[in-house]
Amino acid sequence: MAVLQSTFVTFVCLTSLGYIHGNEKIFSDNITRILDRLLDGYDNRLRPGSGGGVTEVKTDIFVTSFGPVSDVEMEYTMDMFFRQMWVDERLKFEGPTEILRLNNRMVDKIWTPDTFFRNSKKSLSHNMTTPNKLFRIMQNGTVLYTMRLTISADCPMKLVDFPMDGHACPLRFGSYAYTSNEIIFTWRKGPIASVDCPPESISLLQYDLVGQTLSSEIFKSNTGQYSVQVVHFHLQRKLGYYLIQTYIPLIMVVVLSQVSFWINKESVPARTVAGITTVLTMTTLSISARQSLPKVAYATAMDWFIAVCFAFVASALVEFAAVNYFATLQANHLKRKKTRQEKLEVLASTTEDGDTVSQSDGSPQEGLKKRNHSMARSEIGEGPPLPIFLQQGSAFPQIPQLAGTSPIDKYSRILFPLAFALFNGFYWYIYLAKDTMERARYVTVMFKKNVQNHLFLLWPLSHLLTWRLYGL
Repeated sequence: MAVLQSTFVTFVCLTSLGYIHGNEKIFSDNITRILDRLLDGYDNRLRPGSGGGVTEVKTDIFVTSFGPVSDVEMEYTMDMFFRQMWVDERLKFEGPTEILRLNNRMVDKIWTPDTFFRNSKKSLSHNMTTPNKLFRIMQNGTVLYTMRLTISADCPMKLVDFPMDGHACPLRFGSYAYTSNEIIFTWRKGPIASVDCPPESISLLQYDLVGQTLSSEIFKSNTGQYSVQVVHFHLQRKLGYYLIQTYIPLIMVVVLSQVSFWINKESVPARTVAGITTVLTMTTLSISARQSLPKVAYATAMDWFIAVCFAFVASALVEFAAVNYFATLQANHLKRKKTRQEKLEVLASTTEDGDTVSQSDGSPQEGLKKRNHSMARSEIGEGPPLPIFLQQGSAFPQIPQLAGTSPIDKYSRILFPLAFALFNGFYWYIYLAKDTMERARYVTVMFKKNVQNHLFLLWPLSHLLTWRLYGL
């Protein structure tokens, strides 16, 4: 009995396996026949609807990696899945499946759009370990073609507001040979959701990707008009790096240059070294700040800040030169005044001694001794000679009127910091409150007649959202 049961179970299993294998073989044979029938008489040199209507190619993009962005080369790099969808009436079929999921080798056997990226500097189609392409055919003849690409595209930048600037980096693509009368490109998910940039796919160190805007345009050339799809990626530069590396050091150098106003004006070497050192430091900082930028012919926001800081530092050195110049004039004036006063005292003493001699008891030797004593007293002075550290040129001047703080230093201690603080207030208020994002160029959108009605319903909505987001 047990032997019969085991035999029956074995028979049922073998029968089931044979049935499943038979169904798989039938299904595979059906798919093969469908593909053979689709390709029978198919000419991949002709576009769908050739000689008739316009072929509509719907596109969308999924960004897997965005960055880096090069300011010097004015370009950006992105890795993406580029999807195209169109209808080919010649590929309609009926069978056991609704979607034919095919190998990428099938792509070479049917017609595909000759899409290229107009502002691309370098493009790469990934082929490891096999060509990264996805190919699907639906029963109604709709074809889905997806490929993984790495694009390095041109991004024109205006660096007037650097480093508080923002840029709209474009990506333009369309047909290379077919005009807009033959192929027209549209956004598959509308002008809002057809480009997807997940936050985890953004790898930017100096920028924030704040959004993207989509549009369509017509490119006119000598060979005709071509449908072009445009994506503008809006990048806002991060300010933190430049604050740490440039702005804060510049502010500190200016503050250090103003410390010299509190140093004694007679300390000529100390104040001279401080002024020259700050000027050289400012020059070094300005050169290093320019190394990460292209050689543009206009001044950026950072250039204006560096120029004003350099003017403050140079003015501090000029201020000390003025202090030293006027102190020297005052010293020379007091010296000449003292010399004239001493000469008058000598003459007065000589006259007084002469009168004394004439009124004496007639002893010529005694009168001569008094005159010699008076002249020696006027030349040598009544007190002992001054020490060397109290003579002119030391930190403690010989002339008491030259001691103390110069009026120029007193005013500079207040005016220089106040002027620099006001400059910083105006500078940061203007640039931080200013909308520095570049605007995408307005383009004329042209659509195919049979999709014009429903696409125009979405287009004003997209413009309204664009105005709200970017202040157009």
